Amino acid sequence: MSPSPSSASSGLLGMRDFRLLLAGAAAGQVGAQVTLVALPLVAVLVLKAPSFQVGLLTAAETAAFLLIGLPAGAWVDRMRKLPLMIRADAVRALAMASIPLAAVADVLTMAQLYVVALVTGAATVFFDVAHQSYLPELLPKEQLMAGNGALETVRSSAHVAGPGLGGGLVQAVGAHLAIVADAIGYAVSALFLLAMKRPPEARPEPVAGASLRKDVGEGLRFVLGHPLLRVIAATTGFGNFFTAMLMATQTIFLVRVLGLEPFAVGMMLAASAVGGLVGAVSAAALAGRIGQGRIIWLSALATGPFALLWPLSGPGAAAALFAVGSAVVSFGAVVYNVAQVSFRQALCPPRLLGRMNATLRFLVWGTLPLGAIVGGAVADAFDARAALWVCAIGFLVVPLPLLLSPLRRMRDLPAAPDDPQGPAAPGDDDRHESVAVG
Repeated sequence: MSPSPSSASSGLLGMRDFRLLLAGAAAGQVGAQVTLVALPLVAVLVLKAPSFQVGLLTAAETAAFLLIGLPAGAWVDRMRKLPLMIRADAVRALAMASIPLAAVADVLTMAQLYVVALVTGAATVFFDVAHQSYLPELLPKEQLMAGNGALETVRSSAHVAGPGLGGGLVQAVGAHLAIVADAIGYAVSALFLLAMKRPPEARPEPVAGASLRKDVGEGLRFVLGHPLLRVIAATTGFGNFFTAMLMATQTIFLVRVLGLEPFAVGMMLAASAVGGLVGAVSAAALAGRIGQGRIIWLSALATGPFALLWPLSGPGAAAALFAVGSAVVSFGAVVYNVAQVSFRQALCPPRLLGRMNATLRFLVWGTLPLGAIVGGAVADAFDARAALWVCAIGFLVVPLPLLLSPLRRMRDLPAAPDDPQGPAAPGDDDRHESVAVG
């Protein structure tokens, strides 16, 4: 009899190294959520940037996933994961600290914001790929769902506290000084990771005849050759494109259309995080009751229509529509994410984890800068509300790849095959017609 999600999570919290991993994730995420509010407000309020430049700033934050996402996975598979995460945190802390220093010296420009966004984005690529590849080394496969649920709970809790804290800091000390919280968060995250006592990872053995090109190709073949990973990549890529449109235009919409003050902007974004928190704490239980496969498509299908509340919101009491839409869409996104990430980690042979995660990140996060640029361009050409209408309609389309795939007929996800010295054969999972995928 498998343990319940709650008992599995309780057992994980008894592991010192996993607690430190959670604490590091919380520290980094609180700081990052402060910046989610503060960085665009630096552009909007301090530098008076137009909509398209704000969209470019959002694009710069995620451009690294498109530019270096694929080779990053091959590099991560050749390196020890924990030291890499610590170095990435240090780089992000230093880059973020440069913004308030430049602002105090009265030399801050949009060009510096773009550079900081690109540098922190590149460090985040390596951190995130290493983080997702490190968890299966820390936990057995049967605890991955609970482990990812716990991490999402911590992240979502930080997402609840961070925007409100960010909005309050912006209102109290200014947007540029609020960025200090992000630099501190990344530094604290690095300290928690340094405190882990797990024996040092063995450096991956070099493979004879291996090359960066071959390694990248193997990761691509594994993801694109697997029918379930392929449809998950398509769905998540569509979802992230429209999410980036939202990220590029929501601050402009909340400040210039709804007339909200910085603290209210932070609280509005925190409402979204509340939905994500509920999704994180309930994802494992919902997957157990409904099926890990079925919950993937159902979560996207049931919550996507609430995105229509974004462009329908208005000044005053009607601003609550934006918060409700964000909370429900975020709930669905987190439930979807916990289920599909746990499936990916359990399915993939350990030697391919970095390349598999990086390939998927390239495919699904590579759409983020494109969505941000499109969002900024639509807002510049028309207005922010028009961009939100395009974004909301897009969320109605996101579940289509899942509904047209074998995932719709599966309740649970197929078990991973024994690791051969190569990727699982494409099509192997199609034989499991009684198994449901979400």
